[in-house]
Amino acid sequence: MEQPSPEVFLAEFPGPLREIADGLRGVVARAVPAATERVRWGWRIIGFDLPVGPRRSVYFAWIMIEPAHVHLGFPQGVLMADPGGLMSGAGITKKARWVTLATAQQPAAAALAGLVREAARIATLSRGERAALAMAHEEIERSAP
Repeated sequence: MEQPSPEVFLAEFPGPLREIADGLRGVVARAVPAATERVRWGWRIIGFDLPVGPRRSVYFAWIMIEPAHVHLGFPQGVLMADPGGLMSGAGITKKARWVTLATAQQPAAAALAGLVREAARIATLSRGERAALAMAHEEIERSAP
């Protein structure tokens, strides 16, 4: 079964949420021009992949619309630098983190683009590099007061 385009997928959502999602699609496209997007219908998200070889890509970000807001999420978010403290998810999920956007308030596009670029960087690390980064994060958390 052919998946719907992001435009078709987004058409079912209310205008304000669709506008946020379209804006986030633009942020991702500008921050990581090589990224491809596709609807992952079973998850009800728009997922973003980054080619890392002739026949391989890595999943690094998603957009999910809920009734009151939109999430820009990162499957390896726990390993990402988040200098602005924008991401949520600690204590909820083991690895994933996200930024929640509602019509009333919006983080700056530059800060979101920085997170998207960081997610792409993390996704392209080798398994060993990600494991070393995870161990470093765990050590930092253990030593935090």
